[in-house]
Amino acid sequence: MADTFNYRIDHHGSLVRPAGLATDGPEALDAAVRDAVAHQRKLRSTVVTDGDYPREDFRGAVLGNVSGLRRTAQRTADGLTRWVAQSLPKANGPLAADWAARLAGLTVIAPKVSLPSPAYLAATTFEPGHGPGSARELGDAFAEIVHAEIELLVSKGVRLIQLNNPLLLDWPDDSALSYDDALTVETLAVRLDERPEGVRVGVCPGWAAPAAVDRARLERLYAQVPADRWVLPFDQGTDAELDLVRALPEDRDVCLGVVDATVPALEDVDTVMARIDAAAELKDIEDMAVSPSRGFADVAARPLLTAEDQRRKLVLVETIARYCWGNEF
Repeated sequence: MADTFNYRIDHHGSLVRPAGLATDGPEALDAAVRDAVAHQRKLRSTVVTDGDYPREDFRGAVLGNVSGLRRTAQRTADGLTRWVAQSLPKANGPLAADWAARLAGLTVIAPKVSLPSPAYLAATTFEPGHGPGSARELGDAFAEIVHAEIELLVSKGVRLIQLNNPLLLDWPDDSALSYDDALTVETLAVRLDERPEGVRVGVCPGWAAPAAVDRARLERLYAQVPADRWVLPFDQGTDAELDLVRALPEDRDVCLGVVDATVPALEDVDTVMARIDAAAELKDIEDMAVSPSRGFADVAARPLLTAEDQRRKLVLVETIARYCWGNEF
């Protein structure tokens, strides 16, 4: 698409937090976000985020700003704190827009905001017999909240918004929210009647590709959910990762997660470029961007790498982008 080059060097949003940030107070948090913005500028990222510093984990922009949910002492299968919906959620105010407005005042680089998707929230917080009558009803309520936040973010100058749903590429058969309903819920959130120039609403449907891709299900996902950009794992060199690109509609951007955000070892540039060349046989490289495979600290207390390893990975992403597109962004 015409202005994909504005966001060639992307990342998922979460960054390794400075030590002690959770207890240092609002002034320290504000200073840390300012430092994070300056750091991203030095790394020549084409987007800036608040690092998810104000949040406990990647779900926090929603879970921390709505009523109707109860935090439990339980953990989900992926180690996150379990929240249960006791009634239909209602937003208590902006979710992330206030922080996004601060970012816009710190740099001319496009602010980016990442949010948990409504289908993911519904699937992981619905519990039969507690509050909402169905996971679909809960999903619709989350979709309304997320959709309103997307519109607010766009009005405040945010040009790149990413919804994260780690389950979409391998939707669990036992989920209380059916796959069909999950697609409908995501669609309700992503749709925008008007998109100002340069706005991209993206979806990350998983941190890693499944062992094998269900092509029919994947094509339904891409066809039904009107995301401008699909943020896909592309760091292992598997056939399934290529299948994720192969099924993409021609008119959608793709951001390839070309470096593994979970291991400190740096990828070989030639190996990464060979993978990108294979993707470019399926998709116009002018409609691509590159990023790490996932966030570096989607859970604040469990960063996947050290701050220095994170820096090296982001530098590598910038290097790969220049191998692909020179200085044309």
